[in-house]
Amino acid sequence: MTTIIRPMQDNTKTIHHTSPTEVTMGPQQIASLSHIGFLLLDKFSMIAFSNAVEPLRMANYLSRKKLYRWSLLSADGQPVAASNGLELSPITSPEAPQQYDMLIVCGGWQVRDAVDDKVLSVIRRFAAQGVPLGAICTGTFALAKAGVLNGYRCAIHWENLLSISEEFPKTKFTSDLFVLDRDRFTCSGGTAPLDFMCHLIRHKGGKSLAADVSEQFIVDRLRDNGDRQHIPLLARIGTGHETLVDAALSMESNIENPRSLENLADELGVSLRHLERLFKRYLNTTPAQYYLDLRLRRARELLLQTNMSVMEVTVACGFLSSSHFSKSYRGLFGYPPSRERQQYLVDSAVIA
Repeated sequence: MTTIIRPMQDNTKTIHHTSPTEVTMGPQQIASLSHIGFLLLDKFSMIAFSNAVEPLRMANYLSRKKLYRWSLLSADGQPVAASNGLELSPITSPEAPQQYDMLIVCGGWQVRDAVDDKVLSVIRRFAAQGVPLGAICTGTFALAKAGVLNGYRCAIHWENLLSISEEFPKTKFTSDLFVLDRDRFTCSGGTAPLDFMCHLIRHKGGKSLAADVSEQFIVDRLRDNGDRQHIPLLARIGTGHETLVDAALSMESNIENPRSLENLADELGVSLRHLERLFKRYLNTTPAQYYLDLRLRRARELLLQTNMSVMEVTVACGFLSSSHFSKSYRGLFGYPPSRERQQYLVDSAVIA
């Protein structure tokens, strides 16, 4: 479990050696990443770490090649306890940054207390050597604190999005599961590192190997860097807004047969105008757009996780015509649902 990061004064240092305009990693460079150092912070998330390292092990096993190797590091070379109290070994000191192809900072609970001067020094030393940097869970906070995320897009666990965005305004924090931005690779917590690592494995071993790895861990679908974290509504707006929460829950329960907003407002005992003000103030959108996005995201889940045809998905998500569905889908995701289905079929053929 993570902890919410409270904003404090930003005393970060900018590392000019890693300006976003200087380094752009292409597919071949990503494929060349082999030796990964995992910098473990005190009370790091064991589930996030395990979901990062196990796909690498499985990729080696299935390919019968040593595609990856990894080292466990701590700022002082001493054992570090995870948030569940378990310690991993062996732990080495983070010397000779040039021997690593990537450094991934593993954060977790009470990350602010875990990021001390020693940790910041390690990160800055690796950055100065041009080593690509990554982070999982709240490890992104450590990178931001070290001043190596200015001008980058990045991901962090949803609990920390609002507070960290205020503290580091030069960094673009997103709700994506993971983000690959040039030489920065950041990932939210929980099981998302598995998707993140399989994305890297695709570059080195191909789609088939990544699919085989996911099958070994009984993962139905690998999520990509276009997927977003599911952020509970209460976490976004706080308590004390029962009307807004009830409205959203009613929308989620009525995807196939969308309710009229007037009917919904009447049931909640408020005017449509008042409902619109609530959505605008706390979610910066309209009830109609929020409802449409819910239906479109459900449609994407069905396209990726089932064999339903595009027309069946159209009906299941409450659209009266395929043309309206396609236009709305393109407006949110940037491409039509037919392309999503085609890619799904291609990927399925590769897996088979």
